[in-house]
Amino acid sequence: MPNQTPSGPPMAASPLTRAVLEIDDYVAGIGWDQPARLFALVDTAQLRSQEPGLADRLGLGDEQPAGTLTPIEQEELPKGSPLDEFLGTIAWPDAVAGCALSVERLMLPPSAETSVPKGLSEAELTKWVAEHPDRQEVRMTVAVLRDGARESALRLREKDSPTEVLTGSDLVPGLADALAATFAE
Repeated sequence: MPNQTPSGPPMAASPLTRAVLEIDDYVAGIGWDQPARLFALVDTAQLRSQEPGLADRLGLGDEQPAGTLTPIEQEELPKGSPLDEFLGTIAWPDAVAGCALSVERLMLPPSAETSVPKGLSEAELTKWVAEHPDRQEVRMTVAVLRDGARESALRLREKDSPTEVLTGSDLVPGLADALAATFAE
């Protein structure tokens, strides 16, 4: 049996994993070289009952499984603001069950760690990574819920296919921690 729904992202066991894969599929459809995108995650049944007009515009029918989460893209993140600083300014209303962020980065394999020159500034390190022959472009989609649940999806640009997306709860722990902090009181 294929792990792909006829009209969307791969099927997944948990509502949070399904939401992360839905966001990954949406962002993949826009293409690469995009700014970071922030999403609120809301309980679909609650959204349908409290905001039926919005639910209709989003195409949310009555056939949604219990516990389904609907990602709602937020306004574009401010340009020039460091991501960690921006995330520190966010506070979510009670109706938001969780949040997700999709961001592109360059990464190096662990074997490259020993060859990083010492004493580089952040700008110099960024340039060094961008010029490294083993660099890979990756899109990370990370989501957290108020209850502490986490999920991530990683997509390499060189393997840009829904069947090549890696998922797991602990793939990008630092970003998950930063998103979880947006729910701290």
